[in-house]
Amino acid sequence: MQLEAGLPGREIYYFPSLGSTMTEAARLVHAGSPHGTLVIADEQTAGVGRFGRTWHSEAETGIYGTFVLRLPIGLESISMVTLALGLACADAIQQATGLTCDLRWPNDVLVGDCKVAGILAQLVDSAVIAGVGINVNQTTLPGDLRTPATSLRIAANGRVLSRERIVIALARSIDRLCTILIEEGPPAVLRAFAAASSYAVNRRVVFETQTGFDRGVTAGLDRQGFLLVRRETGELATVIAGGIRPDSGSGV
Repeated sequence: MQLEAGLPGREIYYFPSLGSTMTEAARLVHAGSPHGTLVIADEQTAGVGRFGRTWHSEAETGIYGTFVLRLPIGLESISMVTLALGLACADAIQQATGLTCDLRWPNDVLVGDCKVAGILAQLVDSAVIAGVGINVNQTTLPGDLRTPATSLRIAANGRVLSRERIVIALARSIDRLCTILIEEGPPAVLRAFAAASSYAVNRRVVFETQTGFDRGVTAGLDRQGFLLVRRETGELATVIAGGIRPDSGSGV
């Protein structure tokens, strides 16, 4: 198996079809699986995104995987892990395909203005389960998705890409970013994310609030990795949950 050869010594659980790699990874955490364990499937029948949303998981075209990360962190650092995972995903895609990605806080990996990958990090017992979904070789995607989406194949003008090569690069990039987070601390991840994201500073966005939506200009990240947005009133808002999208200037 190409993944085993490229990632020697790593526990890898492969499934032709699975409900959710996140669910299986949580079970493996309870069973004591070590740091770096990877659960990967050719198809998910119940793929999950943020806030319980469905992740479109077409068979044998995308990457649907979850890593078990045993890191010396608490629940308060999950947002920082999410940022590190986004950086790792963008880095792996660039290494394996040559395509350059943008990062949209907190968990979207974009090619151009379209989402190509998403991240979901959750704390289970003392471990983080880190789900990564990447659209790789899809030739079409549903038109009714919450966020406009694309695939790496579409972005590469129809070139068929190796999912295995991307997964190997992803695992290595996650290892590297986790080391940076633990050894150099959150500021190193914040700096790297701000440098890699066109959304971190001076981007007009619409963002979710407890009562609906608001708009403003992004003003960087706070020390916990949450997004700061300067409202049109001049007030500085901290976006802790929800997401953002470009402000088209029309109705919110």
